[in-house]
Amino acid sequence: MKIVVLNGSPRKGGNTEIMINAFTEAAQKHEVVRLDIAHMNIRGCLACKYCYSHQGECVQKDDMGKVLEELKDADMLVFAAPIYWFDITAQLKTVIDRLYACGSTGFHFHKTALLLDAGADHVFDAAIAQYKAMTAYLKWEDMGIITVPNMVEKGSMKACPQLAEITALGNRI
Repeated sequence: MKIVVLNGSPRKGGNTEIMINAFTEAAQKHEVVRLDIAHMNIRGCLACKYCYSHQGECVQKDDMGKVLEELKDADMLVFAAPIYWFDITAQLKTVIDRLYACGSTGFHFHKTALLLDAGADHVFDAAIAQYKAMTAYLKWEDMGIITVPNMVEKGSMKACPQLAEITALGNRI
């Protein structure tokens, strides 16, 4: 099984990266590809619909091509991000918007998961609602949603109990 993890955090060595590392180590029996999308050159969707008349190819020639190439043969997609202002990061949202290019051709993967962390509690609703709407509409199988609140300091994730949940998710995949 090939699993692609989209790291929506711009912070290197931060709590989201710690979550991703725990998941990746637990899922090591599979091929896991991590894409640090916050450090890639990915522009927003132009809504030009070029992709719909060109077999899912986007008119923009940026790093989203690398993301789409990895997703072509992926069996599972994991969205991972910190919460900024009550939702996922702009970088991850941009990639999700650009997945529109696959609307005419469909997706190879049908399993997904969501890993979120935040500096506060009770801030995950918008991100979870968007994720659930996507999975329902696209008939993706949700393999798990894990939220980790109160990660105020960089590295707090190392001592948090939800890290065991993330490891368990990676193990059961």
